[in-house]
Amino acid sequence: MADATTLPVVTASPPPQSPLRAFWASFRENRGALAGLIVVLFIVAVAILADLIAPHAPNEQFREAVRAAPMWAEGGSSRFVLGTDSLGRDMLSRLIHGARISLFIGVAVMGVSFIVGVLMGLACVSLGNTVDVLITRLMDLIMAVPSLVLAILVVAVLGPSLTNTIVAVTIVYLPRYVRLVRASALAELGKDYVIAARVAGVGPWRLMFTTVLPNCLSPLIVQAALGVSDAILEAAALGFLGLGAQPPTAEWGTMLADAREFIRSNPWLVTLPGLAILVTVVSINLAGDGLRDALDPKMRRS
Repeated sequence: MADATTLPVVTASPPPQSPLRAFWASFRENRGALAGLIVVLFIVAVAILADLIAPHAPNEQFREAVRAAPMWAEGGSSRFVLGTDSLGRDMLSRLIHGARISLFIGVAVMGVSFIVGVLMGLACVSLGNTVDVLITRLMDLIMAVPSLVLAILVVAVLGPSLTNTIVAVTIVYLPRYVRLVRASALAELGKDYVIAARVAGVGPWRLMFTTVLPNCLSPLIVQAALGVSDAILEAAALGFLGLGAQPPTAEWGTMLADAREFIRSNPWLVTLPGLAILVTVVSINLAGDGLRDALDPKMRRS
């Protein structure tokens, strides 16, 4: 009787991960980025639900409780968990509504800078050398001036307001996106798939927006995420100088400016808005670092 032939056992390979699953698997390896994302999502939820969860209106004044201490301090009460400011307004409610203002500034600046930066960056590489030189030199001129000084100059010309703060900070951070798009697009234009698209008769605008731009998005997304925190910091600095959102708007930088004269007598009035800015900016930066690591294979942690 002949020996039975032993057949090799074939094991099925696991199905490949989808790009979204692979991105999430890489992102959550960075625990700091994951913690930052959770905090950012919490702050976003607080900002969206501010009208529902804030115990009082942000500008409601309680004359009988001016500069009331936080609940855990001597003389504090549960009515005002984080105390009140110099006009008797509830600090917790103003911090909650301030999250909405600060995040709105950050997202608005990022969105406008992203769109305008992409258009100007692609114009540099597609509309000829003259347009490239003009836009590049304009961006160099903007970057030659310190960001805060330029923002103060723009607000001084336009006038202090929330809208003009967004305009000023957008101008300050626009060169980052323009230069990044221009450099990425120039790197992509010499690759084979772009040459093949040109040979196939693809028009210049379609070539830029449907062929080149999608391959430049990874660094842009990372820059956009980190740009939100930079915009929040810049807007808070303008608010602290009295050139940003104007009272009685509950913006964290403006709250710091209103409380600076009480830094010794009532330190929580300065500490609480400062902590809100610190936690928000650090969390966004941590999440942005994880986003960079997940999108760029060269930066992924071993």
